[in-house]
Amino acid sequence: MDAAVSTAAPVVYVCITCGYAGEADIELRPGAILAAATERAAAGTEVEVRRLRCLANCSRGPSAAMRANGSWTYVFGGLDATCADALIAGARLLARAADGILPWRGRPEKLKRGLIARVPPIGFQEIDP
Repeated sequence: MDAAVSTAAPVVYVCITCGYAGEADIELRPGAILAAATERAAAGTEVEVRRLRCLANCSRGPSAAMRANGSWTYVFGGLDATCADALIAGARLLARAADGILPWRGRPEKLKRGLIARVPPIGFQEIDP
């Protein structure tokens, strides 16, 4: 991965329809609260926050995903508004990763516990060891 790709502005996608598993359906969804907190945390940074409907992780919501141009995409669950700063810090870390992989070292603790999936970038080919 070249340096131009690894420094592209990161994007955090936050599911605004997410709730907590087993909780009653409420008008102001926990995902929407997370999205608003993440937008506030991103203010003044290069991170773009995009609201979307459903990351299909309903049993472990609220959920968010992050990527930078050409990087792996990371999906996290079990989040709440207190995770907003961690999402922004993680997205910035991912954008600086030369290999497009979110490093474990330096990753906010909340993102170490809540990882659901890591999805390879389009065109990825595994290199045999």
